[in-house]
Amino acid sequence: MIVETEAYSQEEEACHGYRKMTKSNKSLFGKPGTFYIYKSYGIHHCLNIVTDKENFASGVLIRSVFISNKNERLASGPGLVTKTFSIDISFNSLEVLNNKSLWISPRASTLEEKDLIQTTRIGISKAKNIKWRWYLKNSRSVSKRLKGDRTPKFQ
Repeated sequence: MIVETEAYSQEEEACHGYRKMTKSNKSLFGKPGTFYIYKSYGIHHCLNIVTDKENFASGVLIRSVFISNKNERLASGPGLVTKTFSIDISFNSLEVLNNKSLWISPRASTLEEKDLIQTTRIGISKAKNIKWRWYLKNSRSVSKRLKGDRTPKFQ
């Protein structure tokens, strides 16, 4: 289950598509519902889903995933998500719902606003005060909690 995300839009400086479309960020300007994969600091791949509309850079970074019956910290960060699921640049531009390698399925139950924490994004130097990061309050798999928000106890 995806438990933490961050959003980006070409209208703000932290977005890879802020200045212009390039060969490396082209898929971020693509069809909504496709994957945008990039390498962070030349080390870790990061998994994003393109959102909004074509020819407009916007997406959601998958920051953390909870995997039942596994260590709760296994995929608690963008680099750990891609490492855990063996995601690399070969997934770039694939459609989320129309491929046989990696897809996202709907949740059986719905969440309410009170179940989520909305806060600022992590690890960026520009547009860092925009509150476009969300995480599931009761998850122990979140990469970094808001100051004062304690990690929930085991249930």
